Amino acid sequence: MSGLLGKKIGMTSLFDASGKQIPCTVIEAGPCVVTQVKSIEKDGYDAIQLAFGEKKESHTTKPMRGHFAKASTTPKRYIAEFSRFEEGHKKKFGEVLDVTVFTEGEYVDVVGTSKGKGFQGVVKRHGFGGVGDKTHGQHDRLRAPGSVGASSYPSRLFKGLRMAGQTGNKRVKVQNLQIVKIFPEKNLLIVKGSVPGAKGSILKLERWS
Repeated sequence: MSGLLGKKIGMTSLFDASGKQIPCTVIEAGPCVVTQVKSIEKDGYDAIQLAFGEKKESHTTKPMRGHFAKASTTPKRYIAEFSRFEEGHKKKFGEVLDVTVFTEGEYVDVVGTSKGKGFQGVVKRHGFGGVGDKTHGQHDRLRAPGSVGASSYPSRLFKGLRMAGQTGNKRVKVQNLQIVKIFPEKNLLIVKGSVPGAKGSILKLERWS
């Protein structure tokens, strides 16, 4: 597996050869610096650590300043680990990776944090239809969950019952998004479809080989 860290810029649309409009997401992918290379012998598993996004040195702890200095780079804001890159493409300590690690037409998985929508009812959270029509004095039942369980048996609610609660703000992975266009000079790539998170949120792009 290989990949990059990036930032969601926003959504746009492109047109294919037949004139069909395709909804797309613009992502700023990289540049990322390899700040650590882990091995089975030393760490128990193979992986590389990538760092992305500038950060003030005054806002960085002294141990992390030393960590970045070893890789001959400035302090970075975000760090993530990726499984070791495919054979023949293993990355070196201190190497800078950009959007050119991907190619147009291939597919990637995008991991991000979905938008938080706070405490929501069952209609918005799970798509319930509500109890029914506003009849027989049911003036406040339109968006209610309705009955949630039996009486004598099982005399309880089963775990996992869909009810009101916190919505969004979760780690979400969207798989197999096609890369439609790459702009190497601006470190931008455009993927087909939508990705989790708000504009400016941090994304993890993964490609499985």
